[in-house]
Amino acid sequence: MLSPRTARVAGYEPEARRDVRAAGRRWPDAGRRSHARSSEVAPLEPRRVVTLLASATEIVCALESRHRLVGRSHECDQPPWVKRLPAVTAPRIDTAADSGTIDRSVRAIVAQALSVYTVDVERLAALEPDLLVTQVQCEVCAVSLADVEEAVRAGLPTRPRIVSMRPDALADVWADMRAIASALGVPERGVQLVTRLRARMRGIAERARGRARPRVACIEWIAPLMAAGNWTPELIDLAGADDVLGKAGVHAGPLRLEALAAADPDAIFVTPCGFDLARTRAELPALAAEPGWQALRAVREGHVYLGDGNALFNRPGPRVVETLECLAEALHPDAFRFGHEGSGWERLAQARVAQG
Repeated sequence: MLSPRTARVAGYEPEARRDVRAAGRRWPDAGRRSHARSSEVAPLEPRRVVTLLASATEIVCALESRHRLVGRSHECDQPPWVKRLPAVTAPRIDTAADSGTIDRSVRAIVAQALSVYTVDVERLAALEPDLLVTQVQCEVCAVSLADVEEAVRAGLPTRPRIVSMRPDALADVWADMRAIASALGVPERGVQLVTRLRARMRGIAERARGRARPRVACIEWIAPLMAAGNWTPELIDLAGADDVLGKAGVHAGPLRLEALAAADPDAIFVTPCGFDLARTRAELPALAAEPGWQALRAVREGHVYLGDGNALFNRPGPRVVETLECLAEALHPDAFRFGHEGSGWERLAQARVAQG
């Protein structure tokens, strides 16, 4: 599905953010740095947790609190066993469609002032959660804070605590992890998790220091073409490269192929949000057919890479470090070998792109 940054630059943000901004006025701690808020007094250590976005599910598990999960969103798929939990959300669009169809479907729904997702209030109520984890960034990428508020008002027997994530930059990813840990009553685990992940990242950055820095472009959506922003430029920097399109912590905008050609990147990553490698590979013929694609230097020289935009590149959870590892071993294969090639990323040979 579209990520928060993809959704905004596609033109959905003004409608999508209206209710979230209103929520922020009602609950000031729904803003960027104060991620947790409570609707009622909740247990210090909640026992029944429902996570409404995939990265939150992975965070709860990384905090050694998987035994508390009782429900999930339809997109939560890792660890694999979580798919046995009841899903309390569903999309109103066909998420298996190609990127162009998804884009048109989302625009049509937003134009009607409808939510892209539905919340099964009856199923959610039956789970009796005492902690809900959602997001305050965008109504297109996942169930929004406004959707959750409405579900709670619709008749949940409990008054669960709500934690809202907003991962604009890496600092926000770490803040979200600590906020969820605090809400779970295990703040020390949040500190430990962030410390471990940052140490791994620091090790990669130190090994990449002093090496030639390729100029990199990251494409987050294919039809229409969009560049990645937010935490992606930070990962590219840590991997020993320079992002020619995005800026750290900032939502990237729509991208014209002429602008991509003018940036003349040494390497291009294609990582559509919500698409695994197979789906991305299936969409490449449309991108390759765009006038000017074949003339790009990165394409001619065989430096186009596909990334798993579902599990890794657009999921701000514990595996954000694995995303960095993918970038590092693709860009500096003589220095890094983490074993993600073929699963987290793959090289797209020039002949393969041309053939479709």
